[in-house]
Amino acid sequence: MILRDYQWRIVQHILDTPRCAIWAGMGLGKTVATLTALDTLSLTENDVTPVLVIAPLRVARSTWPEEVAKWTHLKSLSVAVITGTEAERRKALKQRATIYTINYENLPWLVDHFGERWPFKTVVADESTKLKGFRYRQGGQRARALGKVAHKYVRRFIELTGTPSPNGLADLWGQAWYIDAGQRLGRTFTAFTGRFFQSIPMPGGYSQIKPLAFAQEQIQDRLRDVCLTIDAKDHFDLQAPIVTPVFVDMPPKAMRLYRDFEREMFMQLGEHEVEAFSAAARTVKCLQLANGAAYVGEDNQVWEEVHHAKLDALEDIIEEAAGAPVLVAYHFRSDLARIQKAIPKARALDHDPRTIAEWNAGQIPVLLAHPASAGHGLNLQHGGNIIAFFGHWWNLEEHDQIIERIGPVRQRQAGYERPVFVYYIVSRGTVDELVMARRETKREVQDLLLDAMKPRT
Repeated sequence: MILRDYQWRIVQHILDTPRCAIWAGMGLGKTVATLTALDTLSLTENDVTPVLVIAPLRVARSTWPEEVAKWTHLKSLSVAVITGTEAERRKALKQRATIYTINYENLPWLVDHFGERWPFKTVVADESTKLKGFRYRQGGQRARALGKVAHKYVRRFIELTGTPSPNGLADLWGQAWYIDAGQRLGRTFTAFTGRFFQSIPMPGGYSQIKPLAFAQEQIQDRLRDVCLTIDAKDHFDLQAPIVTPVFVDMPPKAMRLYRDFEREMFMQLGEHEVEAFSAAARTVKCLQLANGAAYVGEDNQVWEEVHHAKLDALEDIIEEAAGAPVLVAYHFRSDLARIQKAIPKARALDHDPRTIAEWNAGQIPVLLAHPASAGHGLNLQHGGNIIAFFGHWWNLEEHDQIIERIGPVRQRQAGYERPVFVYYIVSRGTVDELVMARRETKREVQDLLLDAMKPRT
């Protein structure tokens, strides 16, 4: 078991503070640190388990179970995933597990399902900003549902987020309420805003609230004992990007199609027959399938969608960024079209100089770029410090160059003391992993192609 020093600080904070918040940026390993604390508590204290982890769908379904399986010191923990149809959720609840994971959308169902029989002694709210809209008589349905049980039945409550106040200090009250029922920031949102904000009239009869001069300092002081902040720049050499692989599982039907094509070099996709005549052509088609769509015509103009697992993962990364701009690297035109359809706010990098200017001004939340067209000479570091690779390709120079557009050196040169986050969305068990191996081990492309085409046992 090898945790960094700051991760042990997270563990200790959770052990010492039954209801607390961990404010740690993306890629800093707060999941495994939290699991380590939960493992310790489950062995040393009563009334800690079962644990409910609430998270975005993909994170609930994959990230938490995978983290438990990855670390040998967590072998005493077991995870049941409460997602899918109602029948699947009910079946998951019948499993005996230490930790149960569920997505935020299913929270109202879970609260109604148990009613007064709520069993979870500990709740972990991953991406706790989803709770910011809590109000006693209004606000989001999911947050209100959790509010019914948060203090009545739950002994330990742990919040995890890298961006606790993406839209300003007003975001903090709802999250803090789950920790202390309003003791620190006010029993109601109205009391909170009346104490720390002023109302400014706006045209049309509306008004908006603006923090008073002392608000930030006093709010921080009141939350200091329950909130632990971990800043990446305090623990990492900013010359090295923080890299996070995000593994996704293709749906079974799509995976069978992938395996058949990998083996036979032929597949029936909708009304189209798709065939590869060489190992290289087969590899390209497998990369397309791993991304979620494959071209079906000889002219590479028509494509058929196969799955949206990577799109879901990309949406989670953008959501976790909580408003921070994200640069997305894609490879195939089908990827570009599908991302733009799924994420309407995304813009493609083009030849219009205004696009780069607007990105660097923070006016584009998601910028889509092909590595071949975003290489030498482009300065994108003012726009953000997060890049996600939706698709993968063998060209190492293009890969390195697009990272460098927002890379650590350019961040430093521009005067930013912030780390660079690199996310690789990888379809498990596909040629995606071979491309990753090429980058990590510098193995020759030919060797990897040969490995990719070996018969599978």
